[in-house]
Amino acid sequence: MQVKQRRVLDRHLWCSIVFMAALNASAQADKPPAVAPKPAMTVTVAQPQTHNLTQRSTANGTVAAWQEASVGAEIGGLRLTEVRVNVADQVTAGQVLAVFANDNVVAEMNQAKAALNEAKAVAAEAKANAERARALQPSGVISAQQFNKDVTAEATAQARVESAQANLAVHELRMKQTQVRAPDSGSISFRGASVGAVVGVGTELFRLIRGNRLEWRAELVSTELFRIKPGQKVRITGPNGSEVSAQVRSVSPTVDAQNRTGMVYVDVPASANAVLKPGMFVRGEFEFGSSPAVMVPQQSVVVRDGFQQLYVVGADQRVKLLKVSVGRRQGDLLEITSGLPMDAKVVVRGAGFLTAGDLVKVVP
Repeated sequence: MQVKQRRVLDRHLWCSIVFMAALNASAQADKPPAVAPKPAMTVTVAQPQTHNLTQRSTANGTVAAWQEASVGAEIGGLRLTEVRVNVADQVTAGQVLAVFANDNVVAEMNQAKAALNEAKAVAAEAKANAERARALQPSGVISAQQFNKDVTAEATAQARVESAQANLAVHELRMKQTQVRAPDSGSISFRGASVGAVVGVGTELFRLIRGNRLEWRAELVSTELFRIKPGQKVRITGPNGSEVSAQVRSVSPTVDAQNRTGMVYVDVPASANAVLKPGMFVRGEFEFGSSPAVMVPQQSVVVRDGFQQLYVVGADQRVKLLKVSVGRRQGDLLEITSGLPMDAKVVVRGAGFLTAGDLVKVVP
């Protein structure tokens, strides 16, 4: 009897298990299928690349004339009758730039010539008397006093001739000074001469850029100044964006005590005179050779919380932020100096719209 009851209970238990399994299967069939998470954004990625970058130091400075000659009046009190050049004119050494009225100088020079001729006549007479005295002196016909008088008169007359010659040379020099000439070849950068003006000695009439040579005077901080050497290559960017190749001529031996900057003098080639003019304030770059650099597209660098960072795609297609340090720039590439492994997949397009942990879809 007990065995029969146990068999009945086992049959009921088995039916309950089958019924529960059927219910569970029905419930599973009624559930909707699981939905896969959707990517937050479609992005492109790039791997870091190594490039050789030229090391440069940037500076600002003023373009100036290498040497500017001041042309002044060497004679005073005369009226300017001609001014033959103007600003920007090209001149050669010795060319006449301006002319003073020379009427007074010509009259004084003629007077000096007459005085010289008179002195020569007196000297000729004195010489003849002295020679006669020398011939008669051994015979005792003339006294010693007369002999000394004739010889002294000869020497005095000769001195007056030399004085008259020197006076004439002074007036001839003044005659030359009535023509203002260029001391060197170059271009006129300033004109202060006006026709009809009466100027004094030393008055500046013109300024001349010697040889049309220009230089760029760059200001560098003391820490950069000692890296610059004569002969070093420089690239100067003009106001119109064009670049000029130049060369360092010299480095200032002193540093300004106020702003701690020193001057570097760079020779500008004559071919750049059409681009650079004296007085321009321009930028230039000093080159120090090249070195390898890890580069990524500039578009991939984002700023978060005041730091420059990159989004990197992991194996699970989710992004994480990496804080990095940036360096030099070349075109649309930016140097990463630290914080980035070479095998990283850096997000390029779409980096500015992501947050850490986002699921992304990578496309070529």
